[in-house]
Amino acid sequence: MKMSLKSYQEIMKNSMLEEDPNGNSELEQTFTSTKKSPRWGPQHKGAQELAKLYGPGKRLQEIICVYTCITLMIIDLILILKHIHFERLSVACMSAICGIITADFGSGLVHWAADTWGSVELPVIGKNFLRPFREHHLDPTSITRHDFIETNGDNFMVSIPILGFLAYSFNTKSPQDIQQDFGWISYLFLCSIFVAMTNQIHKWSHTYWGLPRWVLFLQQYHIVLPRKHHRIHHVAPHETYFCITTGWLNWPLEKIRFWPTLEAVIEYSTGCKARDDDLKWAKKMT
Repeated sequence: MKMSLKSYQEIMKNSMLEEDPNGNSELEQTFTSTKKSPRWGPQHKGAQELAKLYGPGKRLQEIICVYTCITLMIIDLILILKHIHFERLSVACMSAICGIITADFGSGLVHWAADTWGSVELPVIGKNFLRPFREHHLDPTSITRHDFIETNGDNFMVSIPILGFLAYSFNTKSPQDIQQDFGWISYLFLCSIFVAMTNQIHKWSHTYWGLPRWVLFLQQYHIVLPRKHHRIHHVAPHETYFCITTGWLNWPLEKIRFWPTLEAVIEYSTGCKARDDDLKWAKKMT
């Protein structure tokens, strides 16, 4: 199966050489005869400005979300193990797979929206939620320098309502109702877990050394987002392969031109230009 509509040379030429994250000098020498200001990496002026916008208020929000989410994960897992019956195992597995696919599509939808629309200057959401997406395109390896809290805070926040609802349901429904709804419970639980872990998986896809063997195994068999697969998204202007949980949906969504069609509808309806803010930050070369 063909994994991308872009050639390997195009991917290499127009994406950051992450094995050498501090410069792109090897990439520039390969495809150009002159040394230019870095198109990506921690020396890019736009990336440096965006990194400085990460403040203590945002950090506190992330800490609260991570610890709350982990607590709910543990509670829900204990309750699921307590109520699981062997005869419901096949239903639970199928529902869980559907939950993972949903999480992958959700990651693509959120990633596409944050990459493509809005501005860092927008109140509340700009600095707190769109800023990391702009920084990531200019310095893709910045995510590998973020700790667990900064990497996962926002995604853990998204999972809290789902996990909280499951904990509430376990404590208010009868055992019979829980068994009847066990497929739905499995779906929501795995969906919320993969939503929560999406940015950690994303971080692994940018990490070229030091990964545990079990992570490499999951990447190799495309159970989570592989490194080579995600590199396709980082071909400027970052207009495809937005799904970053497993990446299973990227190829079919590109084949049906899902994202370009959605962008065309929005541009026609609103007059807004896709990736306008992203391009503005990319131009801050010096």
